Amino acid sequence: MSNPSRLVAGVDSSTQSVKIVVRDAATGKLVRQAKSPHPDGTEVDPQQWWSALSDIAPGVLEGVSAISIAAQQHGMVPLDSDNHVVRPAILWNDTRSAQACVQLIDELGGPSEWANAVGSVPVAAFTVGKLRWMAEHEPENAQRTTTVVLPHDYLTWKLLGSGAEFTTDRGDASGTGYWSPATGNTAMIWCTLHSATTLSSLVLLYQPRLSGRLDCSRRIQLPLHPERVTTWVLPSPWVFNRVM
Repeated sequence: MSNPSRLVAGVDSSTQSVKIVVRDAATGKLVRQAKSPHPDGTEVDPQQWWSALSDIAPGVLEGVSAISIAAQQHGMVPLDSDNHVVRPAILWNDTRSAQACVQLIDELGGPSEWANAVGSVPVAAFTVGKLRWMAEHEPENAQRTTTVVLPHDYLTWKLLGSGAEFTTDRGDASGTGYWSPATGNTAMIWCTLHSATTLSSLVLLYQPRLSGRLDCSRRIQLPLHPERVTTWVLPSPWVFNRVM
């Protein structure tokens, strides 16, 4: 008797929509897929990403034994000390931080200094410019912000349940403007910011108060949040790989 198929799923939460593709892990054969739209605009409540995913996940993810989350890069999702969203996420395609990026480049000593520090030079899409913009234009929100994550980090955390740690990957981390893929020294992409002063330090790359280091080989096995198991008929524990 042949072994039953092992199903794996890929989720892409992009600017315009969320898409789920389920395939046979052994053959690559497409088993099923689904899609749900996202709202228009250059900023969005992250809960709308979660709602769109939740709308199509039941049934589509039935029998899936592993899942990977991908999403639009660069977007800024600021969270408070209770991990509640502070303000709508500012997306990669929002250009309000263009002038902030010019200032940041200047303050660090020019493009070459940025390239040496993090491997890239800030443009309006990058998270670091959005953080500077928020610090300057929305100081109350900056003061409330204790954690900053990217769109797919937020969705992975929601899937695992509110008690889980935030995780990320090297690809998205490299597009923030405050993590170096060459050295890894600037630590993890989710950044605990204890005050507006610390936020300013992060934005300027002056001794950012970050902890930990991206582990590029770690394989973690975490129990799926019980509510997700019930709602989406997924196995528990649910194995996640950090593909770096």
